[in-house]
Amino acid sequence: MPTMTAAQRREQARLEYDAFIRGCPTNQLLDRISDKWVSLVVSALAQGPMRYSDLGRKIAGVSPKMLTQTLRSLERDGLLTRTVTPSVPVRVDYALTPLGRSLSLLLTAVKDWAETHFDEVHRARERYDAETADNTEHAESARNTENTRD
Repeated sequence: MPTMTAAQRREQARLEYDAFIRGCPTNQLLDRISDKWVSLVVSALAQGPMRYSDLGRKIAGVSPKMLTQTLRSLERDGLLTRTVTPSVPVRVDYALTPLGRSLSLLLTAVKDWAETHFDEVHRARERYDAETADNTEHAESARNTENTRD
């Protein structure tokens, strides 16, 4: 077996990434980018750079702590940049990197899909819940009938 250089080993490992394996780095990355707050921050920044306070107002329900954690993780992953402009008060702008913009195409499409199809999903949930409730009632009725026969 020939010896492999470090670069060759890295390339082989990259080719063998399998997001279905829990310990695989791609599984961990999917876990990160599938987070609700990540999706909403990336989708918001797809419209252009924004300040922290603008993001907080745009994304309903996000706490300051969660917004800060999300922005830090996205910066660490190379998906956004944080630019500090010295002024009074200090101005901090967040913008997507080219890598972040490529992800924003996918996450914005998912957000748009959810907004477009929510009514259909809601009706499906109501049908399912009604059918499940009917099946539960029938099962309880059958059990009660059996119990009265005993």
